[in-house]
Amino acid sequence: MRSRLSAFFRSLCCRQGRRAAPFSSSPPRMDAPLPLPQLQTPVCIIGSGPAAHTAAIYTSRAELQPILFEGWMANGVAAGGQLTTTTDVENFPGFPQGIMGGELTEKFREQSLRFGTRIFTETVDKIDLSKRPFEISSEERKVLAETVIIATGAIAKRLDFKGSGEGSGGFWNRGISACAVCDGAAPLFRNKPLAVIGGGDSAMEEASFLTKYGSKVYIIHRRDEFRASKIMQKRAFDNPKIEVLWNTTVVEAVGNESGSLAGLKLKNTVTNALTDLQVSGLFFAIGHEPASKFLGGQLDTDKEGYILTTPGTTKTNIPGVFAAGDVQDKKYRQAVTAAGTGCMAALDAEHFLQEYGVQQGKSD
Repeated sequence: MRSRLSAFFRSLCCRQGRRAAPFSSSPPRMDAPLPLPQLQTPVCIIGSGPAAHTAAIYTSRAELQPILFEGWMANGVAAGGQLTTTTDVENFPGFPQGIMGGELTEKFREQSLRFGTRIFTETVDKIDLSKRPFEISSEERKVLAETVIIATGAIAKRLDFKGSGEGSGGFWNRGISACAVCDGAAPLFRNKPLAVIGGGDSAMEEASFLTKYGSKVYIIHRRDEFRASKIMQKRAFDNPKIEVLWNTTVVEAVGNESGSLAGLKLKNTVTNALTDLQVSGLFFAIGHEPASKFLGGQLDTDKEGYILTTPGTTKTNIPGVFAAGDVQDKKYRQAVTAAGTGCMAALDAEHFLQEYGVQQGKSD
């Protein structure tokens, strides 16, 4: 079976090269756009985080010759996804001393390359899932694929105020984060006052989580009531380490001599009064945006844009198209769970291709 499928996949990848170009006696129009270089593959993976690279490692080891589009500052984030915006990663197995987020993503990439994955640092700007093979295009090339794995992730929403960014004068990754579960246990935050911005279930959950480590947790909310579920609100209200600051917004983050976050300047939305709040950590909990807009509605999603998959699988509503990682996971959003679904997507794709290859063999 393996040899028969391998022959099928090799013929699939080479099929395009056997077609003879039609002869034309007319010179090419100089103003006409040149056609994109075209490749074929059994598996095309779109993404650059743990889900994408796990899928790449599994499919390349299965000799499926995957092509991976890792993007070029797709959604404003470097190849590697959200992990590239994280400093110390201490909850990914295999690194007892922790590892920098960027270093971890580079190891993912090196392992994908080791097994033969072709990686293009290009952003997919067009995809056609209405016909087979599927067409995936960047500005540089077009790929025809029998299966597609979408692993484009989700971007944590961030607020923009003085001191909230990266680089000089900003405290992103130096006290400001968008993932309490990822970063809350870091020594920087232990036994220190912390703050969470938000009013939904995520904000309540993250504030409750942070009480394990912080001396006190403030929930900063711009309105006078939460939109979180009643049960999640009750958990927050009943926690003696949580204090809610209603009708409040952050206007500035300030630092200490070591360059880490030391406090916030707050504004009351009713009285416009300004106050200072001493905290060592600030966590945005205002939601995520799944990177699925480029699909143009071709896959079923929920109202927030997360791709819907058949429970227990990574299968989407289109046979041969699979979704892995945070683009289909609105609950856990962890590197290790993303890697797990990347493995699932690779195996789902391989099984699909096995069935497809057998059918092709019967019809030939």
